[in-house]
Parts: sequence; C-alpha cells; structure tokens
Amino acid sequence: MRILLVEDEPRMAQVVAKGLREHAYAVDVAGDGDAALYQSAINDYDLILLDVLLPNRDGFEVCRELRARGDATPVLMLTARATVDDRIDGLDAGADDYLTKPFSFRELLARVRALLRRHPQFRPARLEIDDLVVETASHRVTRGLRQIDLTSKEYALLEYLVRNAGRVISRSEIAEHVWDENFDPFSNLIEVYVNRLRRKIDRREPHLIVTRRNEGYMLRDEEKR
Repeated sequence: MRILLVEDEPRMAQVVAKGLREHAYAVDVAGDGDAALYQSAINDYDLILLDVLLPNRDGFEVCRELRARGDATPVLMLTARATVDDRIDGLDAGADDYLTKPFSFRELLARVRALLRRHPQFRPARLEIDDLVVETASHRVTRGLRQIDLTSKEYALLEYLVRNAGRVISRSEIAEHVWDENFDPFSNLIEVYVNRLRRKIDRREPHLIVTRRNEGYMLRDEEKR
C-alpha cells in the first residue's frame, strides 16, 4: 500500500514515514499543500495523511481541492488543532478521519488499517488463497501449517498480489502501490522480489505466483477461474 504523508515539520515527517515503512507501507512525503496536490495528481495513492497547518495551502484547502477534482483517496488529517469546530471543518472539507497531535503511533496504524479496509477495493483483514493465509494487522503469513517469515517489502508485495488475486498486475501497478517515488523503473527490483516470494511461498504445489510474459504477475485464485 502506498501512502502520501503531507507534513511540513521535517522531524515529524521522518519519524512517521520511518514507522510506516517498517510496517510495509510505501511512503512519499510532501512538505506543503502545493506539493501534496502535485504528488496526488501524478501518483496513485491508497491513503493520504494530511497535516492541517501547511505552507502555501492548508490541509482543509488541499482536501477540498482533492474532492473537487474527483479524487476519492481516503484522507486522514493529522493536526494539533483539536477543537470540535476544527474536526468538523476537516470532515466537512472531505476528510475521512481526524487524529490530533500528539498521537500514539499504534493508534495511527490502527486508523490507517481501518481506512484502508473501508475502501471498496480492499477485502477483510484476513486474506485466504488456497492454503495461503495473510493476516494484515499482524503481517502473519502461513501456508498450510508452515509460518512464512517475510521482510517488510516482501510482505507488501505479497499483500498487494493477494488483494488482487486472479487478476494480472503489471509492473507499473506494482511499482505504484508497493514502492515509493524513489523506485527506479529500469531496475529489476520487482523481479528480484517476486523470485524471493516464490522461494518462500511456492515451495509446495500448487504454485500460486504466475508470470504472464510481457503483462505482469498474478496470484492464482482457483475460485475466480
């Protein structure tokens, strides 16, 4: 899952981005309202974390502009402005949720997961394909009776494939949702991670990860055939 974090305080942005990346999210950072609108126009995000007090345009204005142009990406506002009127202003501007600073990072993660679950593209927190089980809250992955240990990026790739099981996913889609803006489209990084997953997931039959030449990758879902 790819997140846009809009935060003008560098230390706060660094801490939040680092924490999210450690939990397998790809994170881009924008430092002001104009940059947020530009980034959201050129990239496909699963969630936007939006501070209210920003240079150029504040978070309320950014959120209203996103909604005015038809962008339905879930927005979680992060701000020290905690009055009821402030929360109402944020929700009226189009935000989906509102979290006041200082906040517990565990609560931020829980709200992120909740917003992602609400989005119509996403499935329940427990995902099952054949005998492969992915628990998105704990990032626990098992196949049959065997627990599979994955790095954060391996897990992010697997979860994206599982959520789109039965559909061919192109390299560009994977790059947009699993990696951030620093991804080099000319690298073979996606192929490397797919091969790592194969070694861990497909040690037994049936093999679930399928390569479609010149198209991309698919996680086989027999129920959709």
